[in-house]
Amino acid sequence: MPMNIKVIDDLSKVDVSKLVEESEAEGYRFLRRLVTQYEDGTNTFDKAGEVLYGVWDHTGELVAIGGLNRDPYSDKSGVGRLRRFYISEHVRRQGIGTKLLREILKYGKDHFNEIVVRTDSSAADAFYRANGFSADLGMPDASHHITLNKDLSKTAK
Repeated sequence: MPMNIKVIDDLSKVDVSKLVEESEAEGYRFLRRLVTQYEDGTNTFDKAGEVLYGVWDHTGELVAIGGLNRDPYSDKSGVGRLRRFYISEHVRRQGIGTKLLREILKYGKDHFNEIVVRTDSSAADAFYRANGFSADLGMPDASHHITLNKDLSKTAK
């Protein structure tokens, strides 16, 4: 499927309503928080090393989103947190999530030593493990992590 992955510089200029609706129908509230926090200035992905990406399909529809923040829960420097990562159900299992994740990790490699993420979804757990993340960290605020000082081309195939 042809797609266009690009940085979202201003979320207020992007129609994320379909993704928010879909994610809420699946029981996820994190995309609603993305919009709310962006609007109130709590998290605009504008600190050093932070980025927010979107993926648009060939029709121009936003089908995936994901970002990278400095990890607010870590005392260690050089830790980034994968945030608000969501792939529309109708395009899952087509490689879009992997491509988006690889783009975020590639960007993050210049800013962080390690990326963490928290999920309680078994499907997300399998996805992150398949893409080189380790799980079961014993940390309440992160369920998976990946160290970025290795060659990312060898993680997801």
